[in-house]
Amino acid sequence: MKQLGRADLLIIDELGFVPLHREGAELLFNVVALGYERQSVIVTSNLQFGQWNTVLGDNRLTAALIDRLAHHAHILAF
Repeated sequence: MKQLGRADLLIIDELGFVPLHREGAELLFNVVALGYERQSVIVTSNLQFGQWNTVLGDNRLTAALIDRLAHHAHILAF
Protein backbone atom coordinates (compact mmCIF):
# COMPACT_ATOMS: atom_id res chain seq x y z
CA MET A 1 0.00 0.00 0.00
CA LYS A 2 2.86 2.39 0.74
CA GLN A 3 4.40 1.83 -2.70
CA LEU A 4 1.04 2.36 -4.43
CA GLY A 5 0.48 5.50 -2.38
CA ARG A 6 3.79 6.97 -3.57
CA ALA A 7 3.08 6.43 -7.27
CA ASP A 8 2.26 9.51 -9.34
CA LEU A 9 -0.07 7.53 -11.60
CA LEU A 10 -2.12 4.41 -10.94
CA ILE A 11 -3.52 2.53 -13.95
CA ILE A 12 -6.30 -0.01 -13.50
CA ASP A 13 -6.80 -1.77 -16.81
CA GLU A 14 -9.92 -3.76 -17.79
CA LEU A 15 -11.92 -3.27 -14.61
CA GLY A 16 -14.80 -5.68 -14.87
CA PHE A 17 -13.10 -8.31 -17.00
CA VAL A 18 -13.33 -10.67 -14.02
CA PRO A 19 -15.67 -10.15 -11.03
CA LEU A 20 -13.86 -9.43 -7.77
CA HIS A 21 -14.33 -11.27 -4.50
CA ARG A 22 -15.43 -9.15 -1.56
CA GLU A 23 -11.85 -8.83 -0.25
CA GLY A 24 -10.56 -7.81 -3.66
CA ALA A 25 -13.24 -5.16 -4.07
CA GLU A 26 -12.47 -3.74 -0.62
CA LEU A 27 -8.74 -3.70 -1.38
CA LEU A 28 -9.34 -1.88 -4.68
CA PHE A 29 -11.45 0.69 -2.86
CA ASN A 30 -8.73 1.17 -0.23
CA VAL A 31 -6.09 1.74 -2.93
CA VAL A 32 -8.26 4.33 -4.69
CA ALA A 33 -9.23 5.99 -1.39
CA LEU A 34 -5.58 6.19 -0.35
CA GLY A 35 -4.71 8.18 -3.46
CA TYR A 36 -7.93 10.22 -3.51
CA GLU A 37 -7.12 13.79 -4.57
CA ARG A 38 -3.38 13.07 -4.26
CA GLN A 39 -2.52 10.97 -7.30
CA SER A 40 -3.76 10.46 -10.84
CA VAL A 41 -5.76 7.35 -11.68
CA ILE A 42 -6.63 5.90 -15.07
CA VAL A 43 -9.30 3.20 -15.23
CA THR A 44 -10.24 1.34 -18.39
CA SER A 45 -13.41 -0.74 -18.54
CA ASN A 46 -15.93 -1.99 -21.05
CA LEU A 47 -18.68 -1.47 -18.47
CA GLN A 48 -20.77 1.60 -17.78
CA PHE A 49 -20.77 2.88 -14.20
CA GLY A 50 -24.21 1.34 -13.66
CA GLN A 51 -22.76 -2.13 -14.27
CA TRP A 52 -19.81 -1.85 -11.87
CA ASN A 53 -21.82 -3.28 -8.99
CA THR A 54 -21.82 -6.63 -10.80
CA VAL A 55 -18.02 -6.59 -10.61
CA LEU A 56 -17.62 -5.24 -7.09
CA GLY A 57 -20.62 -7.04 -5.60
CA ASP A 58 -21.74 -4.27 -3.23
CA ASN A 59 -23.82 -1.23 -4.15
CA ARG A 60 -22.47 1.04 -1.40
CA LEU A 61 -18.85 0.14 -2.12
CA THR A 62 -19.43 0.67 -5.83
CA ALA A 63 -21.03 4.08 -5.28
CA ALA A 64 -18.19 5.18 -2.99
CA LEU A 65 -15.53 4.00 -5.47
CA ILE A 66 -17.20 5.75 -8.42
CA ASP A 67 -17.62 8.89 -6.33
CA ARG A 68 -13.89 9.04 -5.61
CA LEU A 69 -12.89 8.23 -9.17
CA ALA A 70 -15.33 10.64 -10.84
CA HIS A 71 -14.63 13.63 -8.58
CA HIS A 72 -12.49 16.08 -10.61
CA ALA A 73 -12.33 13.43 -13.38
CA HIS A 74 -12.07 13.66 -17.12
CA ILE A 75 -14.24 10.81 -18.41
CA LEU A 76 -13.65 9.61 -21.95
CA ALA A 77 -16.31 7.32 -23.40
CA PHE A 78 -15.63 5.54 -26.66
